[in-house]
Amino acid sequence: MRLPERVGPKPRTTPWAPHLQKDQNAPKAMLDALAERVFALPDVEERPTMFSADGARAIWLKDELPAGPPDAFLGAREIGHFHPWDGSMHVALPPAVAEQAVAKGWAEIHPVALAGLTSRNKVMVYGPRDHREIDIIFTLLEAAYRYARSHADPSIHP
Repeated sequence: MRLPERVGPKPRTTPWAPHLQKDQNAPKAMLDALAERVFALPDVEERPTMFSADGARAIWLKDELPAGPPDAFLGAREIGHFHPWDGSMHVALPPAVAEQAVAKGWAEIHPVALAGLTSRNKVMVYGPRDHREIDIIFTLLEAAYRYARSHADPSIHP
């Protein structure tokens, strides 16, 4: 995956849980458009989150599929979740993709991961500010989806 650099400074975020994006928030229409694309992926369903506040829209791998590696999930089969209050999302990206997303300015490692309490591929992806950013962020979320399915379909590689 080749990501472009994110334009502009990194958004301000909170230093611990709840881990929130404090500025450069995604407009609701942008987050909704991104979520619509993600929830249209095969073998994904929207369920309540296990790890965020009420109202977060969680991305789950369907139960009937074999799951990828444990670090492909925030927990159970939850791949990630959207935060409607700030437009950001938490997601378990493939480790190499997480490194690249952080390096290119699209994400930051979750503070719980920085503290060594979970794997460093658990990141906050900043909310999309425009349609171009929806496309780029969708590629990140699609990589997370493929990683979560990596044991389900051997032809899928993160």
